[in-house]
Amino acid sequence: MNSFGYLNKKLTINPFTVARSRRPAVQVLENRPNHVYAKRIEGEYNRQYSIASEARSKGLDPSWKVESQTTYDLAERVEKSVGPVGVAARIRELSKLISREETALKISEDIVLDHFGSLEPEDAAEQAIRTALAVLDEAVTVAPIQGIHDVKIRTNVDGSKHLAVYFAGPMRSAGGTEMGLTMIVADYVRRQLNIPPYHASEQEAMRFVEELRLYERSIARFQYRNPDSVLKDAIMRLTVEPNGVETDPVEVAVNRNLMRIETNRVRGGALRVVNDGLLGRSTKVLKIVEKLGLEGWGWLAMMKTSSSEGEEAKEFMFMEDVVGGRPIFAFPGAAGGFRIRYGRSRNTGMASVGVHPATMEILGGFLAVGVQMRLERPGKAGIVNAVDSIEPPVVKLIDGSVMRVDSPQEAKALRDKIQKILFLGDLMVGYGEFLENNRALVPSGFVESWWAQLLEEKLHEPENRNKAQQLLSISAERLREFANNPFSVKPRASEAIGLSQSLGIPLHPAYTHFWSLVTVQDVYYVREKLIHYLDDSCVLPYDEKLKDILEQARMPHKMVAGAIQLRDDDALVLRTILNLEVPSTQVKGESSLEALSLLAGFPIKNKAPIFVGARMGRPEKAKERIMTPRVHGLFPTGQAGGPRRDLIEASRKSVVALDL
Repeated sequence: MNSFGYLNKKLTINPFTVARSRRPAVQVLENRPNHVYAKRIEGEYNRQYSIASEARSKGLDPSWKVESQTTYDLAERVEKSVGPVGVAARIRELSKLISREETALKISEDIVLDHFGSLEPEDAAEQAIRTALAVLDEAVTVAPIQGIHDVKIRTNVDGSKHLAVYFAGPMRSAGGTEMGLTMIVADYVRRQLNIPPYHASEQEAMRFVEELRLYERSIARFQYRNPDSVLKDAIMRLTVEPNGVETDPVEVAVNRNLMRIETNRVRGGALRVVNDGLLGRSTKVLKIVEKLGLEGWGWLAMMKTSSSEGEEAKEFMFMEDVVGGRPIFAFPGAAGGFRIRYGRSRNTGMASVGVHPATMEILGGFLAVGVQMRLERPGKAGIVNAVDSIEPPVVKLIDGSVMRVDSPQEAKALRDKIQKILFLGDLMVGYGEFLENNRALVPSGFVESWWAQLLEEKLHEPENRNKAQQLLSISAERLREFANNPFSVKPRASEAIGLSQSLGIPLHPAYTHFWSLVTVQDVYYVREKLIHYLDDSCVLPYDEKLKDILEQARMPHKMVAGAIQLRDDDALVLRTILNLEVPSTQVKGESSLEALSLLAGFPIKNKAPIFVGARMGRPEKAKERIMTPRVHGLFPTGQAGGPRRDLIEASRKSVVALDL
């Protein structure tokens, strides 16, 4: 259903009159799947629609008819919301053959060529742009109806004509790609109508920049922040004028009373179309333009490369509009913040991120399932879910001990003893979130699944399998478990070291610490101290610099009677990767990881090449969602349980097919 109606003073289309037939509001085809279920919905819908129609017929409301209309598909939504009459059949025909973007352009061309009735050039341009935008955003927003206020053919300074699109407030930053494509469609329509390009003056370009900065200061922020030079360059290059009506009672101070700009107040719609649509989504827009084979938009690529200042600003945008009471968990790029972990769990989906449950506990409960987090990367907010198979947090206790907190129960017990959080743990994000937000992937830390793939690759060679089984006394079954179940089956420290030494694979992530956070000099300082003091007790005399390096590397240890006590596994790993058996060495490396790899004789990978910042978004996202009837359990039934996933109904089936 579409609840928008549009009545234009110039165009003859009035969608309120399009569907005034006496047919039922909904008709369900008998051959549709589950038509019995759909029939029941149809009957109830028609009953309620009849009640609403009868109530309106009393004449007590501004309209005698129910404004909301019933539509079957995208094509009918477009026709009933913006017209023209008869366009639905053409949209259905084209949609079977070409993409939605191509359909939008072809429909705009058909309108300009009078396939749906003769219109004056100005009216044809307006109708074509509205209809094309409705196709692009699937006619589910108000943008095609009220977001475009007017389309005019105006005059350049040199006396030539140009096309101007007047945007209004309902053009929002959500759906920015479609918003940016509006300017592409307008340019295409301009070309079809043989209208010369728009030539912006220097002062008009400066007015746009002033207006945008004023809007940011006084009204609201934008999703993207582009440098002034990029904004000015874009306005000077546009072939269609992005104009608009005033949206807020704030006036510019410098570039006032311009001949071709009717208001001194800010024009929010036009600002969002150019800043968040055309420039903010320039990569996506350019990709679509190239796919469609349109010319004259290559400069968008230059806008992208020249906006490195804007790119840097995007990383910090999650820090804007911080509200009191909503904590900042980590500043941008701060060591010890969240580590990006690519992947999904069964309880994370679109725009969802995974956080270790121990992290939720040590953050005082500010992070809970369903809470919204604003993220430095990939740039948009995500809803929190608990995932216990990712890297947990590391904390420093009041007594100086450093601990890896593996469970929420352990975190709860330690909560009053924590002095400092050294590492917040993993932030699990799907690759698709970066793709959807048009952001470049960042390097992944070395994780268990990566190690398992390297191991499996080596085990494909029979001689490596034999070497691992005979020299290390690791059974073939256990080796398979390491490769197939990396999150639940972890090798012992001696096994991990033996596999690295015999097969040449990197040290397992469970025994790899944050060595990239320390310097080469720090590595050799630790080596020197351990050569002199490390024995079977794993206890080292207190040394302030040594203690600081171990903390930077996030290596767990205890403070016992003023001394530093390492875990047995960590002591064994340090003996190996620092090559303590050889007191003097000529090995030198450019970085701490390179030095350790040369000392160990096998690769030591970067556990955390990048950290990301995050803060709390809207905690109300975590409110209870009550289902009717109440859910008593969750169990996979596939389609066997019907639309309500009824276990009783599923149990009556002889075979239940599932995809897990």
